[in-house]
Amino acid sequence: MKFLKNLSFEKIKSGLEKTRVNLITKLSETFSGKPTIDENSLEKLEEILISSDIGSKLAEEIISRIKKLLFFEKDKSFQRIKEILRQELKNVLLEVQTIDLENDIKQSKPYIILIVGINGTGKTTSVAKLANIYKLLDYKVLIVSADKFRAAANEQLEIWAERVGVPVFNSNSKDPSAVVYDSIKHSQSNGYDIVLIDTAGRLHTHKNLMDELHKIKKVITSLKSTGADMTYLVLDGNTGQNGLLQAKEFSKYIDISAFIITKLDGTAKGGIVFQLIKEFKKPVKFIGVGEKIDDLIEFDNDAYVESII
Repeated sequence: MKFLKNLSFEKIKSGLEKTRVNLITKLSETFSGKPTIDENSLEKLEEILISSDIGSKLAEEIISRIKKLLFFEKDKSFQRIKEILRQELKNVLLEVQTIDLENDIKQSKPYIILIVGINGTGKTTSVAKLANIYKLLDYKVLIVSADKFRAAANEQLEIWAERVGVPVFNSNSKDPSAVVYDSIKHSQSNGYDIVLIDTAGRLHTHKNLMDELHKIKKVITSLKSTGADMTYLVLDGNTGQNGLLQAKEFSKYIDISAFIITKLDGTAKGGIVFQLIKEFKKPVKFIGVGEKIDDLIEFDNDAYVESII
């Protein structure tokens, strides 16, 4: 979305300050004053990458690649290693195709977006922030509250939606699937471009609630043969390795299209993005770098890497 690209880099850079400071500080302490890099230095680099939540397997692959490239080069300076590291991280992000939402939305109206995740990840606020983005792009947006377990979640969504100026479809039904069914019928009758469905936060260990997600998926498919056009799994950037576990479990019940990673401004472990993409071959579409309504940023491969290296 070109409108968003112009806003991305400075916000991403600012939001990822903790990750960048953590990484750069450790790199500087390790390599400062060394004209060339030896085996021990590369082992230390691997430890630094792991500490940023890039993961041991991916860190090992990156270090192996650096060693192979340096074998044929005379320049073994820290600056050269940073250049290689930068490119290797970009290569990881290029392993998945970016999603052209604008084109997809034009071809599939109403464009149905399902938002899933555990409690406390910032899922509901992400729904409102997405609504704000799409409204600014002149789409007719409907928010659906399919969380029938927490009244506070619905109230929170109503407050955010009013702030954004987007309507919320609610229902007296206690069945989330029925709410989803009615909301899609309503959107089809009233010419909405995008339907954002906020589901209840659920732990991946609660099988009955995970089965409910599968039921919602079937309801959507009954009204639109292609099913949900986009299913975002929202993960808290602070959870680190537990985010990978959540992704694995949710994948058993519902097809994840892409990730939204929230609260990256509060963690020094922004490397989780690379690990997620490497393991699940699904893109990170948005990242949260603050609490303001415009602090949900469309993910940009180059901007992300440049912001932490």
